[in-house]
Amino acid sequence: MQGFELPASKIDLVSNTDLVSKLGSASRIGPASRIRSGLIVLGGMIKVNDYPEITTDGRILMGPGPSGVHPRVLRALGAPILGHLDPEFITIMNRTKDLLAWVFETKNEFTIPISGTGSAGMETALVNFIEPGDRVLVCVNGLFGTRMADIVGRCGGELEVIEGEWGRIIEPDAVEKALQARPAKMVAIVHAETSTGVLQPLEQVAEIAHRFGAMLVVDAVTSLGGAPVRVDETGVDVCYSGTQKCLSCPPGLAPITVGPRAAEVLAARKSKVQSWYLDLTMLHSYWGKERFYHHTAPINMIYALYESLRIIREEGLERRYERHLLHSRAFGAGVTAMGLHLFAQEGYRAPMLMAVAIPEGVDDAAVRRYLLSNYRLEIGGGLGPLKGRIWRVGLMGHSCSSENVVLLLAGLEGALAAQGVPVELGAGIEAAREVYGASGM
Repeated sequence: MQGFELPASKIDLVSNTDLVSKLGSASRIGPASRIRSGLIVLGGMIKVNDYPEITTDGRILMGPGPSGVHPRVLRALGAPILGHLDPEFITIMNRTKDLLAWVFETKNEFTIPISGTGSAGMETALVNFIEPGDRVLVCVNGLFGTRMADIVGRCGGELEVIEGEWGRIIEPDAVEKALQARPAKMVAIVHAETSTGVLQPLEQVAEIAHRFGAMLVVDAVTSLGGAPVRVDETGVDVCYSGTQKCLSCPPGLAPITVGPRAAEVLAARKSKVQSWYLDLTMLHSYWGKERFYHHTAPINMIYALYESLRIIREEGLERRYERHLLHSRAFGAGVTAMGLHLFAQEGYRAPMLMAVAIPEGVDDAAVRRYLLSNYRLEIGGGLGPLKGRIWRVGLMGHSCSSENVVLLLAGLEGALAAQGVPVELGAGIEAAREVYGASGM
């Protein structure tokens, strides 16, 4: 074992008094305690363990992701592992596909989880449908739109960007004007922009894209399971997400659904997909009836996704959407009562990701440190041009509760008061409780 040894008589060098007061004499320290403390007593010697067991108490996750995970999902992660072609595992795969299609609200048979995070979903949704020279229109009003634009360039696509103001939606008229000027094979847009807290309406954009012969690709990494995506009703051709946001599953999988129009585009490709690992034609053979070996699936992550989807099914989609709206309204009322302002465009705020403008003169990092050290509570800071200008608060899935809303409002009140910001004590919590009271909670 790595580390260094000290004679027990010299333990003062590592604060013997503190050690004994906390753990008792060396003879009374059990093996587990010795490992967890980072110290091991062997033959009268104290050995410092460089690689102690993981013993985290966790955090209350209210940032932009990951979100909190239900204990049932964590238990599913620890279930005995099966082979990736085992008949029992294939049954779990099929049920997971069915539940994913239900959450996407689609009848698309081609609905699977990609083995990778939400960024793998983004790349899958683009590299499979873009060939060199294809014109692609990307709507950018935040960081994740810029990432889609980057991938288009890497695919050799002819990129056109519709630039929107960070914090505001992309206006459908802008999409229509761009397509009128020059048709495109694809329009790509983010549903809930995690960097700004904007929830983008999709219906008009979908209608415009199809009217001009373009397919629509939607990033629903943050929104799926927290706000209606309604793939079939909206007319989304390819939609991808991530497991660590409103699905409340650990990060590591990227659900994706491919509609009939997109499937035809994929089948008509003239060149190979530039990514072997993310090639949907091969992945479909693994997840479809053929069960052709492609890669060793992350078995236990699929267990976890399946259990998280079962929990969503038990709650019901509409009730889940209503829960996210209720707690976002309560949180918004609370921060407003504290004299703070919500950043995203009014009327288009994502219920699962609330962006709060940081008051002038307030130390962003100090507030987040205060919440972490005093409340074990994590929120996110701004990205790119919004660094130091907003806090990003996640009200996602298992983390979306009245208890967490009230706790965060109390923590923000204390953090701001610690920096000398005048805050009316209790005003934020009282405003949130009024929202809950009016809802019948």
